[in-house]
Amino acid sequence: MFTVAFWKAAGERAVKTFLQTYFAVALAGDAVLNVFEFTWVGPELGIALGAALLSLVSSGLSSMGGNVGPSLANESVVADAPRHAAP
Repeated sequence: MFTVAFWKAAGERAVKTFLQTYFAVALAGDAVLNVFEFTWVGPELGIALGAALLSLVSSGLSSMGGNVGPSLANESVVADAPRHAAP
């Protein structure tokens, strides 16, 4: 839980949760998303931020059971390896 790799994985999950929640709530009332008439700051933003926060809390709690990663599936989180150019 105290590694950069853990928080990168947890952050990715939180961002995905935020976007999924935001657009799910935004589209729940409208059948079509019109980006030119859409109010980007509204109740959807607060709901999505709350879901992202809960995602981070969930990742932290999942690691307390002895897991290496932010999941109950006990997947491993590997630190970034140096990338080499393809030959």
